Amino acid sequence: MRLLKTGIISLFTFLLLTGCLYPDERRIENSVPYSDQLQAVENAVLQYRQDYGAVPVKTREEDTPIFRRYPINFTQLVPGYLQSAPGNSFENGGVFQYVLIHPERMPEVKLIDLRVSREIQNFHQRILEYRRTNNFAPVNEAIGDGILSIDFKALNYDNEPAVSSPFHSDHKLPLLMQTDGEIIVDYSMDIMHYINEYGMGEYVEGDDLRWLLVDHSPFVPVNSLPQTMKDGEIVFMSGSESIE
Repeated sequence: MRLLKTGIISLFTFLLLTGCLYPDERRIENSVPYSDQLQAVENAVLQYRQDYGAVPVKTREEDTPIFRRYPINFTQLVPGYLQSAPGNSFENGGVFQYVLIHPERMPEVKLIDLRVSREIQNFHQRILEYRRTNNFAPVNEAIGDGILSIDFKALNYDNEPAVSSPFHSDHKLPLLMQTDGEIIVDYSMDIMHYINEYGMGEYVEGDDLRWLLVDHSPFVPVNSLPQTMKDGEIVFMSGSESIE
């Protein structure tokens, strides 16, 4: 009996030290954008480029939206340049996808918050079900070039659904729809907050101000369209998706 108790105590101690008794703590750890992990991945990317003359990214089509176009391929970095993919990365059970911006110039590592993408996927599925039943989309009116507001009452929502912003913890961002059925996020609230916080910097009216978010955050604005400042308000732009 004494040996049994000793074994149980030893097992408990092992689980305590390894964190296996705290799945909530593990989930929290996998959902925090640690700056040291970002820097470690960026250093690995730069060293890989120096060695091979290319960046370690997965192949995507040229028409892939700019912020999703260059996902990091960790199989090319592990174990030669990194011991493992970061714990908060999708590849390691986390909620972030690591991506590159400016890969042709000075590559920078940024994050896609996959929780935003999942929320949008769930909402898009509800719209598809509505269209199958009614043979038309639940839209109210056109509010921009190819951008439509959504009839949330037709979808039986008591309150308009919104996604949690990765740029500001208190912001809930509105959802809109393109004429092709794609769901987009309106980042106006975040952009205006960053303008108030940091100023316009090198940007002027007519520039794609999504890049202001990227400059001052570890994240990129997924499911987005170019937005700019006009007459003191943030509006959607027409034309090119990126200032690059």
